[in-house]
Amino acid sequence: QVQLVESGGGLVQAGGSLRLSCAASGRTYTMGWFRQAPGKEREFVATINWSTGFTGYADSVKGRFTISRDNAKNTVYLQMNSLKLEDTSVYYCAASTVVPGAYDRWGQGTQVTVSS
Repeated sequence: QVQLVESGGGLVQAGGSLRLSCAASGRTYTMGWFRQAPGKEREFVATINWSTGFTGYADSVKGRFTISRDNAKNTVYLQMNSLKLEDTSVYYCAASTVVPGAYDRWGQGTQVTVSS
């Protein structure tokens, strides 16, 4: 089974930047990032198709976040710029390994905290 290992979370001031990484141990069709803030449901952030590179974003992060992939390292990144207080969440990497677009593997989550 494909394992996902995330890294890169931390504490940053509003307006700052962070880059999250997610390394996959095997082949995936689609990879994405989701986030969940305390008391809220998990929400979609961004997605990338591994073979085509097609990307998609939630409206709340469009223009600020960029998802990308490194085929050689089997790793997906989430570059987060112009961070806002409301971006504070646990960020989860997800992958679809059986059906493209249907996420069936999840990372352990990494905390991102944006301070004022």
